[in-house]
Order: sequence, then C-alpha cells, then structure tokens
Amino acid sequence: MTLNDMWNIGLMQGFAGLSLFSVLLLMGLGLAIIFGQMGVINMAHGEFMTIGAYTIYLFSHLAESHAPGLVQAYFPVAIAVAFGLAFAVGWGVEWAVIRHLYRRPLDTLLATWGLSLAMQQIFRSTFGAKEVSPTLPDWLMGSWAPSEGLDIPINGLFVMALTLAVTCGVLLALYKSRWGLRVRATVANRPMANATGINTRRTDRLTFAIGCGIAGVAGAAFTTIGSTGPTSGSLYIVDAFLVVTFGGAASLLGTVVSAFGIAQTQSISEFFMTGSMAKVLTLSAIVVILMFRPQGLFAAKVRK
Repeated sequence: MTLNDMWNIGLMQGFAGLSLFSVLLLMGLGLAIIFGQMGVINMAHGEFMTIGAYTIYLFSHLAESHAPGLVQAYFPVAIAVAFGLAFAVGWGVEWAVIRHLYRRPLDTLLATWGLSLAMQQIFRSTFGAKEVSPTLPDWLMGSWAPSEGLDIPINGLFVMALTLAVTCGVLLALYKSRWGLRVRATVANRPMANATGINTRRTDRLTFAIGCGIAGVAGAAFTTIGSTGPTSGSLYIVDAFLVVTFGGAASLLGTVVSAFGIAQTQSISEFFMTGSMAKVLTLSAIVVILMFRPQGLFAAKVRK
C-alpha cells in the first residue's frame, strides 16, 4: 500500500466521521435546546429522530407506489414534513406530560423513558420489527472523486450541507429572533421574564417542540447513511447526551465542537480496531477529559 493510498483511506475515514458528525450534531442541537436551555432530560429524544426517519420512508413508499415521477423530488419536501411532524408530536408531549414536570429532573427522566418505550412499540406495531430503507433519489447516489482513489459519497455531502443550514438557522433564531430573545430571557431569569410580559409557558412549549423538530431532521439525514428500525433512535440517544454534556450543557458552540471530536475519534479509530473498542476508546477519552473539566468544554458563564 502506497503513502497516497493510505492518505486517501484516511481522508475517506475522516469523511465518514463527518457524516456521523452531521447526525450527532443535529441530534445534539435539538437536545442542547431542550436539555441545555430548559433543563429537561428527554430520554425519548431518539424516538423523535425515528419519526423523521420513518417520514422519509413513507414519502419514498408513496412516491414509488402512486407517483413514480416524484421519486426524484420528494426528499426535500419529506425533510420539511419530518420537521413538522416531530414538532407537532413534541408540542403535544410538552402539553400533556413535560409541563407538569419542570424542575423535577428525575420524574422527567422516568416519564420520557416510558414515553420512549411506548413510541418504540407504536413504531413496531405500525411498521414492523424489521429495519426499512427508503429509495433515495438518483441525485443522492454515487460519489464525487476529486482525485484518483478518493471517492466521497454525494449523500454525505448533502447531509453536511443540511446540517450546516440547520445549525446556522438555529444560531440565527436563538440570537436574532424574538423567540430566541424570549428563550434567553427565560433561561436567565424566569420570574423577571414573566414580569416583563413574556409567556414563559408558551416559550417552553415552543422550545421543546423546535428541539424535537430538529431531531426529526436528524432522522431524515440518518436515512441516507443507514436503515431505520423501531429502536434506531435509541441507539443515538447516549451519544447525543454525551455531545451535549461534553460540550457544555448550555453552549451550542460546545455542541458543535464535541460532536465533531466524538465523531472523528470514533470513525478514525474504527479503521484500526473493532467498532466496540473504538466506542470504548471514545468514551474513555470523554470520561478522562470530564474528570478535569466537569463543566464541559465550553461552560456557561454565570454571575457569582
């Protein structure tokens, strides 16, 4: 094996890490809004990702069965619908369950864990226990070869572009919109936010729903790199919490940096060892770093 071949393999492994980074970042962004900004431990966050993934599968199946001419065009529309469905379910869950459990983290954890199991059973009863995959449009297939021996999947490039767009949208919304102002005011001082006329209950509900909607987009992105089953989302929930905790619970920048670090460490180490050992190496590195910096990479600054 030549040095150039090793270089190309390293680049392709790194790019595989970027695809994983994109999914982890989308999951982490939604969780950072819910957990970091609101303090809600949502163990069902992975199931909102599964809602997005199954939405893509349904649109693919409907397009193939009833409108074959739309197979090449359904994907962007399905992503928007995935966000909308996850948003709507999140809105309902906040109204029915979460709003009664604020400032009770253990109760929230148990309630959302039970919700996670219930949603998995709904998926299993509706779609079956087997994993399914959508038929992707032709423009998402194939690869781009910038040099000989180096093939970069086009679907990975699309997922990265989608992740960049969603991340920029979240940052703009959080720091440049009225919703973002209300969220930051509520997080900083809830009684004072109420006193200034901000409906903090409605802000909480909208924030929770947006975080769930972003998880739906993560599920849509996931369908380009893997198949979907009833428990697909639960496989990513631990990684998503690691991303948020490692980066700093209230820091969106920390979420981006930690998602990149975790994904690249796991992807590159998988080239030299088994997937299980790569996972152990990644978790061990995170534990060691958190021992020296328990507040995360980018801790929120608080006034003392």
